[in-house]
Amino acid sequence: MTLDDVPAVSALEQRLFPVDAWPLQMFRDELSQPETRRYLVAQGSDGIVGYAGLMCIEPIADVQTIAVVPEYEGRGIGTTLLTTLIEEARRRRAADVLLEVRADNPRAQQLYVRFGFEQIHIRPRYYRDGVDALIMRLQLADAPGGGTAHGTTTEGPRP
Repeated sequence: MTLDDVPAVSALEQRLFPVDAWPLQMFRDELSQPETRRYLVAQGSDGIVGYAGLMCIEPIADVQTIAVVPEYEGRGIGTTLLTTLIEEARRRRAADVLLEVRADNPRAQQLYVRFGFEQIHIRPRYYRDGVDALIMRLQLADAPGGGTAHGTTTEGPRP
C-alpha cells in the first residue's frame, strides 16, 4: 500500500466497516511507520479489492486489518494477504501473531483457524455495535509452513 492507495482503501473501509471504519488519516499514519508496519493492497480489474496491515514490535506481530470486498471473496485474496502478513511477521522475527476478529464473523474465524490461529481470549463489547472480539494467536514456531488455507475475510481489528 502506498499513500496514493489511501483514498481508495479508505473508501473501501467505509463501505466494508461502516460502524467501525478507520478514518482516512489513520491509514496515512500507519504508512508513516514502516519500521513497525507493513500494509498491502490486492488489485483486481476494478482497482483495489482487498487490503491488509501488520504491526510488528518484536516479539509480537498484530494483524491490524484485513479486508476483501464481498464480490471478490472466495478467490484466495484473503488467504494471500494473510499469508504475506505472516511471512512479514516471520521476517521481522515475531514469535506470535495476534488479531481480533468479530465473534459474529465465522468466515473469518474459520480462515484464521485453518492458518493455525487459536482463540486465547474474548474482549466483551469490543466493537462499537457491542459485538465481542475474539483474540486469536498464531505461534510462529508452530505455524503451518506457508499457510495452506483457502478463503477470505472482510473482518479485522477495528479501533
